[in-house]
Amino acid sequence: MSHPKDRRNSGNPAVRAAAEHLVEAGMAPTITWRNWVGGARLRTLPLAIAPIAAGSGIAVMLRGFSWPLTLLALAVAVFLQIGVNYANDYSDGIRGTDEHRVGPARLTGSGLVNPKKVLALALTFFALAAVSGLIAVVLSGRWWFLALGVLAIVAAWFYTGGKRPYGYAGLGEVMVFIFFGLVATVGTVYLQTDIQAQEVWFAGAGVGLFAVAVLVINNVRDIDTDILAGKRTLAVRMGDRASRILFVVCVLLPFAVPGIYVMVYPAMIFVWLVLFIAVPCAIIALTAKTPKELVLVLQLTSLAALAYGVMLGIGFGMAGGLTA
Repeated sequence: MSHPKDRRNSGNPAVRAAAEHLVEAGMAPTITWRNWVGGARLRTLPLAIAPIAAGSGIAVMLRGFSWPLTLLALAVAVFLQIGVNYANDYSDGIRGTDEHRVGPARLTGSGLVNPKKVLALALTFFALAAVSGLIAVVLSGRWWFLALGVLAIVAAWFYTGGKRPYGYAGLGEVMVFIFFGLVATVGTVYLQTDIQAQEVWFAGAGVGLFAVAVLVINNVRDIDTDILAGKRTLAVRMGDRASRILFVVCVLLPFAVPGIYVMVYPAMIFVWLVLFIAVPCAIIALTAKTPKELVLVLQLTSLAALAYGVMLGIGFGMAGGLTA
């Protein structure tokens, strides 16, 4: 077996040629539109929607809600999420990281798709996010959001892209917390109103912890293959058991947020209903023996993240409606 460093360019013409030979010989499947859709990893989209839902509820509470600006913020988040998913497919594929992967083949890593096509698709979605963000800036007049948008796209690319991707150095969770928690939630609110509110930061932290939990459990599943690929994720650095404990903390700690505000915003009590999803996630994560169980946890956690963001938004939004 070759050393992981020798595989960093294994998404190369030789690999693609071998894959194409298998296809021509009828020994391997061809890439279809389903593979392209799969490359978008639509199951991760709840992580993009949750902070927008929470932030829009706070905007309602602060009397600043705008449907156009909220939908544009949602478009930015969704397009960025899809863009980073294709960018990850491209970057991991050309490094050879996906050669060690267990599960459905990635577009680039399979060798059946020209990496340039995957890169072009990633850049297309980054461009769509940029255009959506630009329209939102023009409508809102908040020009400083342009700098924030550039930072978000740069962070999305360098997660697995570039010579020193931070996702390979165990910093992915930090950046996910910042951009899919704080930045997305706070940005949604401040795009629509100038009113400062501490609720925004607590909501962003809660949503961000769920995003971290999803990444942690995904990386727990991939610890063995990431070690082979030379990918030093936080899970690889911490180890299996400690990472599972971190996951449990990340899916349960967000429920302190409704605990802080339930006396002021009574509808916050409904956020605790999401515990019916979060608690089973924690139990399964601690006891899971197979990758299939961890995939189930990942899917349920994404669902919990979406439900949490929506219920937070409703809890804050109802407070605004009651006092309108």
